[in-house]
Amino acid sequence: MLEIDIKKKLRDFDLDVNLRVEEGEILMLVGDNGCGKTTLLNMVAGLLKPDTGTIALDGRHLFDSSRKIDVAPEMRNIGFVFQSYALFPNMSIYDNVAFGLRTRKMPKAEIELLVKDHLTDAGLWEIRNARAVDISGGQKQRVALARALIIEPDLLLLDEPLSALDVRRQAAMRRDLRERIHTCGVPSIIVTHDLRDVACIGDRACLLETGRVVLTGKAEDVMSWTAIPTAKSSET
Repeated sequence: MLEIDIKKKLRDFDLDVNLRVEEGEILMLVGDNGCGKTTLLNMVAGLLKPDTGTIALDGRHLFDSSRKIDVAPEMRNIGFVFQSYALFPNMSIYDNVAFGLRTRKMPKAEIELLVKDHLTDAGLWEIRNARAVDISGGQKQRVALARALIIEPDLLLLDEPLSALDVRRQAAMRRDLRERIHTCGVPSIIVTHDLRDVACIGDRACLLETGRVVLTGKAEDVMSWTAIPTAKSSET
């Protein structure tokens, strides 16, 4: 379980978030641009530091301001899919997915087995030698997710994972994304602006407004929410 209780003073508002994500749960985080969604993910991942508060994962404190705990990002064992995917453009698909395992000094034979399994599951094994810069947006999304999953993370964070895809491809990817994340079985937070993502992928949803959670509920009920102008406008 992920437990977040943090505060940070930002330029335009104070971020103040208290929430939990259960084991195996997919939490969808929605809200206007600039409301603090990506900032929150970055603080959980250790890329930004909260001013005060705590972040705990399965009882292990990743951040605790009162106890001066701030675990380095690479030691948090978090899989992060960035909005831009952040692939190494001139590396092959294979090398992108293997990167995290190599930095952990895993034996080459084990890396080869794991990468083959993950790329096969993602439908990418046959093009494993293609450079990341030369593949489609949908393929990049699957490479980024495979790279996040292969390290066997304790938590998954995904920032607008479908936003770079066209509408037709988004629809095809939603079910696949949900199935692959649920198979991992860890707490997950997905930032999105599209309520169709929430309804199709998530278990629960939270609405963030100027750094605070103002609504929370079941993902299938999110279409009835009336206070999400940015998310609703994406459907028109």
